[in-house]
Amino acid sequence: MFGKHLQTNYQYNEQMDNTLAREIKQARNIQMKLLNGKKPEIDAGEITGISIPARLIGGDYFDFHTLPNGKIRIVIGDVMGKGIPAAMLMILTRGVFRSCAEHQCSPSKTLKVMNDAMYNDLRTLGSFVTLLCADWDPKEKTLTYASAGHNLPIVIDRNLNEKKLPAIRGVMLGGLPETSYQEDMITLYEEDIVFFYTDGIIEAQNEHGELFKIDRLISSLQQYQHYKAEEIEEAIQEEVKTYTNGVVQKDDITMVVLKIKVDNDQLTIKNISGEEG
Repeated sequence: MFGKHLQTNYQYNEQMDNTLAREIKQARNIQMKLLNGKKPEIDAGEITGISIPARLIGGDYFDFHTLPNGKIRIVIGDVMGKGIPAAMLMILTRGVFRSCAEHQCSPSKTLKVMNDAMYNDLRTLGSFVTLLCADWDPKEKTLTYASAGHNLPIVIDRNLNEKKLPAIRGVMLGGLPETSYQEDMITLYEEDIVFFYTDGIIEAQNEHGELFKIDRLISSLQQYQHYKAEEIEEAIQEEVKTYTNGVVQKDDITMVVLKIKVDNDQLTIKNISGEEG
């Protein structure tokens, strides 16, 4: 009788384990579909993004939203923690961003509304979210950005120079109630690349415990500056993979690449006028 009871418990636990594994797999599929949705297609540039979770599901997040005025709103973020809890908060963050993005006139106000909406829940859970929100204006060739405790993007120009962005301050979502966020703006030129990223890239470790670091990332971006946006994305993934050389990934890796295209109309005018294109 006792042996039969143990067998029943074993079968029940095995069934529960199989059910949990199946549900985690389904959760991963849902998350990947949400993160890897359709990318905006704009004549003035290329934009792409990818997120590679350290576990089956992760807490990193990126998204795009085309505004009625033609600007592209970009967001990238990192939820404190890993696994299922972080993934649940990531979905919450995505929902709040989607609900307020179109109704806010700037990145800084978007972050403020998001913090106001999420603060109580994040404090209850003892968690935080870092976010970088930016508006790319293809017509005015500008990038307006605000940060809630997140890394500023890296900008590399056609001459392989790193363009330093003016520093701005802003606490993580869930850090302070009713807080405001600073924003700044830079002008982007033809063939500039803007690389948004999470810490999983620069904190990736090799077999000696050495970090990938931001200097190596900047050097890699300079090396691949002439590539298309998707090619840059693939090249950076390969760089990190080669550097870590099989070491288990400890943190989610997420990146967004924006590359400004050459103005073909301007190029045609130059050629017609007899100048070098």
